[in-house]
Amino acid sequence: MSSPAPQERLPREATTGTIERMGRGGGLNIVGALTNQAAMFAAISVMAWLGQRQVGRYATCLALLALLSLLSLAGFRSALTRFVAMHVADGDAARLRGTVRLGLGLTLAGSVVVALVLALVAPWAARRLNDPSLETGIRLVALALPASAFSDAALSATQGWRTQRPFTLIGRIFEPVLRLALMTGAILLGLGFEGAMAALVVAAWAAALLSARALATRMSGTPRVRPLHDLRAIFSFSMVSWVSALAATGLIWVDTLLLGALTDQRHVGSYNVATRLVMLAVFVMAPINAAFTPHMAHLLHRGERAEAARAYGTASRWILGLSMPAFVVLVVFPNQLLTYFGKGYAAAAAVTVILAFGQLVSAAAGPCGTVLNMSGRVGLNMVDNVAVLVVNVVLNLVLIPRYGIVGAAVAWSASLVAVNIAKVLQAYLVVGIRAAGAGIQRSLFAGGVAAAVALLTERWVSDWDDVVLIGAPTVLVVFCAVMVVLGVPADDRALMGRLLPGRVHRRSGAADRAQRVASADLRTDTRGGGRHVA
Repeated sequence: MSSPAPQERLPREATTGTIERMGRGGGLNIVGALTNQAAMFAAISVMAWLGQRQVGRYATCLALLALLSLLSLAGFRSALTRFVAMHVADGDAARLRGTVRLGLGLTLAGSVVVALVLALVAPWAARRLNDPSLETGIRLVALALPASAFSDAALSATQGWRTQRPFTLIGRIFEPVLRLALMTGAILLGLGFEGAMAALVVAAWAAALLSARALATRMSGTPRVRPLHDLRAIFSFSMVSWVSALAATGLIWVDTLLLGALTDQRHVGSYNVATRLVMLAVFVMAPINAAFTPHMAHLLHRGERAEAARAYGTASRWILGLSMPAFVVLVVFPNQLLTYFGKGYAAAAAVTVILAFGQLVSAAAGPCGTVLNMSGRVGLNMVDNVAVLVVNVVLNLVLIPRYGIVGAAVAWSASLVAVNIAKVLQAYLVVGIRAAGAGIQRSLFAGGVAAAVALLTERWVSDWDDVVLIGAPTVLVVFCAVMVVLGVPADDRALMGRLLPGRVHRRSGAADRAQRVASADLRTDTRGGGRHVA
């Protein structure tokens, strides 16, 4: 499929709107990610009522679900977003329908097969994880797996329309909140770990039904033409993306599984309490990256490299700027934060600090992996992710027996630093795009000043509620004040203006008209010839 001629590219006004639209989508996603991370944090807190071992068992099951969901998706998470965005941009209804049907069909079939195998090997898997009582939980993971994989695929497809609403409202708000509510009720009724896992199953299937409906709503505006399947293009992208995503997710969860295999579930529980604290700090990464992905695919497909670099810089700047105050709190007050979970988690303080430094580098790098994927360099991204996963596994095997959860934290942080530095260099040297105007130095300087002031207040901060009332507000005020003194970029002022409710309301009519134009473009292509829309 050829790229549009130079005269067909979007004018400056339209591409500026793309950046602002990405900002609005990112704002919605931030709300969803905050809700998702808060629900996950609350879930770990509820499990902590039952003890460290139960926290470890729950974290182990979540790790299995995450890894096996990606295995079932066969790379269609990124492929559906990228190819749907391309076919919507081209007004190609036939290929749009073919891509969606292929992705959903193979994902559902693959997840059912994987779930059946998992259910059969549950006793063996539980023994390998040094906890036979995990058998029921693993079987419940198998029951939730098809729903989880299907939801991921369907919601990824809806993002191809450059909207974040279904992805956020269903995947980041509805499902985790429903899971938390059902889980809390199950534990209060005395159903324990098995009740919490049953809640996960119910929430997963409810989210799958809503995801199917959301995608069907967007497909309803597409002409009912004969689907065309670009099998070679889709499979070449999705297979490489599949391996890459498995490796990236393995980097997140392999330490949990190896801790369970090499130590016991009590250590897994302590480690995941620290992990959950750190993930709260970087909750903005996922929503901003999700908003950035379809726009990057759209801009690179149309050859708008300057605007793509600007979007990359904006996303990187917002990720680091919104994460920095939380990083400062984690590094200065780790012991105080861990008092929230009760006694027995003191060893997790060092883990919290080590993981925070690794994630800080990841935040500063921005969505560099997405730049590689959306530019078609999925093979390069795959090599990066597989290589760093191998390094991470080796480091875990060497460090966990000697240093326990601290060794696992060092392995993860070292891996994050290595892979993000490599991807930033590749985005610049291979793709030819750098994060224009990222302003990393400004955020690091403001964070350093906030950390220095926070250290002066540490004597008055003895537990987690003091962090909430004294430590965190001090860090936030100082950081924001320094950032304002250093100057707010014009793009950020514009984006913040677009996030205001009144401004969004005034622009909603234009957004609706744009959506109707996109639908009309698809309706005019009843033969699926694939024309470009200027």
